Amino acid sequence: MDVHVPRALTDQLRKRGVDVLTAQEDDTTETPDDILLERSSDLGRVLFTQDIRFRALAEQWQRMGKPFTGLIFGHQLRGTIGQYVRDLELISKATTPEDWINTVEQLPL
Repeated sequence: MDVHVPRALTDQLRKRGVDVLTAQEDDTTETPDDILLERSSDLGRVLFTQDIRFRALAEQWQRMGKPFTGLIFGHQLRGTIGQYVRDLELISKATTPEDWINTVEQLPL
């Protein structure tokens, strides 16, 4: 989870058995987006963000052919925490990080 994702979203996912790592827990709250995207790839984790600039960065990496594990974007005003929890739970249980290589997806589904 990127640094600005609401804690309630993380808490609800964990109650549903989803393995979540936040930027706060990983001590990467001040890390630039490009380094954080590399970090999530090093960890084999798909990153969820609500930062449109982060989405633009991942899309740029796609065009450049620069590999990353995957990014899921949820606009702050276009979905509820409940919608994001349902979608992220489904994604986490129905896919693997390998399914997300070099992928950018927007929620809600």
